[in-house]
Amino acid sequence: MKQEEKTKRIMVILTIALVLAIGYIVVMKYNLAQQQKQFEIFQEGIQEGQKQAVFQIAQIAATCQQVPLRLENNKTINLIAVDCLQQTT
Repeated sequence: MKQEEKTKRIMVILTIALVLAIGYIVVMKYNLAQQQKQFEIFQEGIQEGQKQAVFQIAQIAATCQQVPLRLENNKTINLIAVDCLQQTT
């Protein structure tokens, strides 16, 4: 083989390797961006769920009903609005 043919083959191989490497990097960056977007949506869902839970607890407590809350250590506390306690005294 001539030197020129070897050089051309090497250039083709290096070009293919470069295209593959760039493609791999682009796919990895895209996947990372998608995962980040999903994580942010998940976090927003958690925050919205927490807001709704607190709002519902407050609504029930405002009607002078006890709201049982279970804690992580298997204890239960009953929540009631302070205004309701003041009405009974």
